[in-house]
Amino acid sequence: MSDLGQVDYLVIGGGPAGLQAGYFLQKSGRDYLIVEEGAAPGAFFTRFPRHRTLISSNKVHTGWSDPEMRLRVDWNSLLSDEGPLFTAYSPRYFPPADDMVRYLADFARAHELRIRFNTRVTGISRPDGDLFTATDQDGNVVRARRVIVATGVSRPYVPPIEGAEEAEHYDQVSVDPAEFTDKRVLIIGRGNSAFETADNLIETAAVIHVAGPGSLKLAWRTHFVGHLRAVNNNFLDTYQLKSQNAVLDGDILRIVRKPDGTYVVSVKFSRVAEVVKDISYDRVILATGFRFDASIFDDDCRPELVVKDRFPRLTDAWESVNVPDLYFAGTITQSLDFKKSTSGFIHGFRYGVKALHRILERRYHDQEWPHTTLPAAAGPVTDAVIERVNHTSALWQMFGFLGDAVLVGTDGEVRYCEEIPVAHLHEAAARGEFGNVAAYFTVTLEYGADHDQVDPFDITVSRTPQQDTSGLDARYLHPAVRQFLPDGTGKPVAEHHITENLENEWDNPDVHVGPLRSFLASRLSAGDDLPAGEELAAPRA
Repeated sequence: MSDLGQVDYLVIGGGPAGLQAGYFLQKSGRDYLIVEEGAAPGAFFTRFPRHRTLISSNKVHTGWSDPEMRLRVDWNSLLSDEGPLFTAYSPRYFPPADDMVRYLADFARAHELRIRFNTRVTGISRPDGDLFTATDQDGNVVRARRVIVATGVSRPYVPPIEGAEEAEHYDQVSVDPAEFTDKRVLIIGRGNSAFETADNLIETAAVIHVAGPGSLKLAWRTHFVGHLRAVNNNFLDTYQLKSQNAVLDGDILRIVRKPDGTYVVSVKFSRVAEVVKDISYDRVILATGFRFDASIFDDDCRPELVVKDRFPRLTDAWESVNVPDLYFAGTITQSLDFKKSTSGFIHGFRYGVKALHRILERRYHDQEWPHTTLPAAAGPVTDAVIERVNHTSALWQMFGFLGDAVLVGTDGEVRYCEEIPVAHLHEAAARGEFGNVAAYFTVTLEYGADHDQVDPFDITVSRTPQQDTSGLDARYLHPAVRQFLPDGTGKPVAEHHITENLENEWDNPDVHVGPLRSFLASRLSAGDDLPAGEELAAPRA
């Protein structure tokens, strides 16, 4: 037992989010320490996914030389100027999980991150309301001005089902298909872990049912990669093509284990006039996801939780709503864009951690958000926007959540800031944290309204013609530019959508560039030198 001293930043967790936070803290010369309960970084990936194949894309061959654009299809690399990149570790599109373990260890080593391994934090307190005190399993203590929690969702989420304690859990159930030979199996849950488990048992189990409430959501339709991915939906064929398997739409009311070890499960079906049916199974598996473990926090600094107590409740700056200076990074931050964007995944939260670091730099170290200054005219601003939407990976991955900001000062100065959380921008601009701003524009990449209500493979559903310069009805990923006043309402006073494009190249002078330039000319107080006779596009209010 010893006193490990005091740091400005204590990062709890040495997985991808913790390493990403450590990288930025070290690069800026801050006083920090990462503590990790495992003997090496990324202990989570030594156990998960259970079937040892990642479903995060690893596209090595892109045809692009631009490192920024390559990150659009590299879902595993952490952000750094020097590397390493995960694409050098495996040529597989869906790589083995063990490659992630090797990559994270090499990343930490390459950047000489300050990590204390084999350190499991068992308690966090803030007795004087100032410094946090973290205690590990051996009684060692470290104090910190600020804490960044990057532990991931480390505990299984158990839904309120009577008898749920009788079921086996995804994190512990055997992955040997031979153990399920000729068995009737129920898997409760409708995410990728549930279907990954079902797919593993197709060749041996007699019957497999996958059950859960609501409609099954497919990632290729919703564009949320946490919904069922195509790589895991082979099971749907065995259901619809009558191979003894089925997806049960409804609620599990109770699980009863009989003396012989088999189960009777009561299912309330959603589409059969809410009929309740008792069904017999040999094995019942809970694959209902995971949640954040808040048990390490004392009452004096315990963060509020949301979404069935699965995630911490956060401000727009990734700070606990009820514990100042307690921040979060990684998959546990997805309450801010739950099932809407990509904060729950490496290819999303790596940019979130970068933005969090910039917020911390501004709050505690008097550093401005990095920006470039532009002439207050539509031409230069248009050029900057077009350049960004055609190359950015951050806005591409964190669609609708992160945005670039064009800040128009009361003195007419125009600053271009990259990759700000849109919700944070609205609040910070209203508080004057970006200086005297008369108005500002956001630049995002996003899907159109109700995009998840349309089958993208249904050719009877019309799509926006490529020659449509309005972009207002674009459902696929496309740029959107909106103008706001710094009043904190987050309600745009005008907006312009750039029409979608098959190759995601928004550089056509007539279809993409010209209409945007006209929109900006009509909204910027400085105007621009539009060609004579060119009509300004009416803003969409």
